[in-house]
Amino acid sequence: MNSNPSLIRRFFSGTWRVIDTSRKLVINLIFILVIIAIIGIITSDDTQVKVPDGAALVLNLSGDLVEQKVAVDPMDALFNEALGQKEERPEVLLSNVLDTIAEAKADERIKIIVLKLDQLSRGSLSKLQDIGKALTDFKTSGKQVIALGDAYSQGQYYLASYADEIWLDPKGFLLLDGFGRYQMYYKSALEKLAVKPHIFRVGTYKSAVEPFLRDDMSEAAKAANQLWLNDLWQAYKEDVAAQRGFETANFDEDFSSLLTKFNQANGSYAEYAMQNQWVDALKTRDEMTSELISRVGKSDNGEYFNHIGYKAYLKATKPPFPLEANGGDKVAVVVAKGTILNGHQPAGTIGGDSTAKLLKRARYDKHIKAVVLRVDSPGGSAYASEIIRQEVELLKQAGKPVVASMGSVAASGGYWISASADKIVASPTTITGSIGIFGMFMTLENTLGNLGIHTDGVGTTEFAGFGITRPLSDGMSQLFQLSINRGYDDFISLVADSRAMTKQQVDKVAQGRVWSGSKALELGLVDELGSLDKAVTIAAELAKLEAYEQVVVEKELSPQDLFWQNLIDSSAHVAAKLGFANGYTYQSPAPLAHLGQAQQLVQTIVTELKQLEQFNDPQGIYSFCLTCEVN
Repeated sequence: MNSNPSLIRRFFSGTWRVIDTSRKLVINLIFILVIIAIIGIITSDDTQVKVPDGAALVLNLSGDLVEQKVAVDPMDALFNEALGQKEERPEVLLSNVLDTIAEAKADERIKIIVLKLDQLSRGSLSKLQDIGKALTDFKTSGKQVIALGDAYSQGQYYLASYADEIWLDPKGFLLLDGFGRYQMYYKSALEKLAVKPHIFRVGTYKSAVEPFLRDDMSEAAKAANQLWLNDLWQAYKEDVAAQRGFETANFDEDFSSLLTKFNQANGSYAEYAMQNQWVDALKTRDEMTSELISRVGKSDNGEYFNHIGYKAYLKATKPPFPLEANGGDKVAVVVAKGTILNGHQPAGTIGGDSTAKLLKRARYDKHIKAVVLRVDSPGGSAYASEIIRQEVELLKQAGKPVVASMGSVAASGGYWISASADKIVASPTTITGSIGIFGMFMTLENTLGNLGIHTDGVGTTEFAGFGITRPLSDGMSQLFQLSINRGYDDFISLVADSRAMTKQQVDKVAQGRVWSGSKALELGLVDELGSLDKAVTIAAELAKLEAYEQVVVEKELSPQDLFWQNLIDSSAHVAAKLGFANGYTYQSPAPLAHLGQAQQLVQTIVTELKQLEQFNDPQGIYSFCLTCEVN
């Protein structure tokens, strides 16, 4: 039997088109129905968030504390919220937490704040200090703060120390192990893979590239890191001791004292915490709930105490859409958070072009009289950093004072973009400095050679055909190093001109060395210590403003973006109504469990390598602080 191949192809092609069209139609119909259902639920009266009278506001923060959230796809965020699915790396916006605490202070419906911090992941000390100050201010209203938990990490306990009472489960966990900086080193691995790293740097302490040159931390890096880690640890101890009413000596820093006390506590972490006066009471979950019921009454369902969760309270008190600013004088805040990369970048990462564009908007806005550049960055592209710094200079030329407000970290490129500001304000625990430059790339000629792959050819110059498949010539090495030397000279010259110092004075405190904010003040690298609020006040004073409004300059959202943003915010409450999520649950972080640690290790390696891979400086020159992260 003969068959016509063309006819068969047309048949199957037509059949597939029908199936594919039907598939898309079904998916689109389901999508439309889901959206209609969500909008219908959101707009119904019985789903509006209501704050119960005499309630406890539960600060059940979940995720990393950040200055600016990383941009996510609106549809992914919507369905994650609607279906109660957890984000891979949830984030908590610091400004939202501070606003929530301030709102609760004046809210007669809120009787107490309950800190439930089991799901709070990473939060730098400077951000925790800001929340601690907000909690202290909250208590001036006469309202109490209670901290409760199955366990406390070191960061979680810092916030808990601001509570009037700290409760811990009798089988719970609390151990304060100090700060450290430990990282992985890849020299031997690169040798086994026959990968040849080419490193060009200036700065005795510029250790960002050490993981690719060594199998351990250099003595110079150890000395520098130990200094700023000690500063942060001392600040941590002083703050906690002040809140708890004991001496800073009440922190065990060697195994001898730790084991002695742990033996006396019969091997119980909870009893050890009680003996050290770190907590006020050991209570089971049921006992905690019963005690809170006695203070604020029962919830509507009778299962818990009368409460409202953080996200629900934020939705109930925060306008769904940004309010229009009035036409008066303004102090603008521009947030520069994340790694500095070239070009336009989404929120959560600093783009040379996109961040400069925000500063330019502030420059041309006639109502904006001063600008605060809020920096939370370990640096990145030297070129992108310079593009941003030039906009700072243009703002000053336009008669608008600029104040750099350093958050958790403002090092390397983060310091570069801050240097030209009229004033630099840092937190005492800001990680800053790291004034240095490096360039790095890998060549794979040996790796490929082991696989039997070789590169050869001809060119019209000695440097034609440069690439990762060929060895790096001496001439190219000298060329790159000269460029790095010039970059470092530009950096220290910039700092010298901006800080009224000589290049020699800057060089002594530069060389890639990292400092705490308090030490940077002593060295003349910053002008004052304080928070973002203080930086805004200074900016207003420089602009001679008596009355002003504080505004945030960020990427403008389209009407569609605003719609999706409101829908996403609302869907969290919808999910709770549908039973997908609960506003208040007990969740243990299982601090001693080792499940998933291998996965975390792999993720750490991938993150570190991906961080370097995304660098896109057009000249391959970077001012980046890889060590500016506390373990």
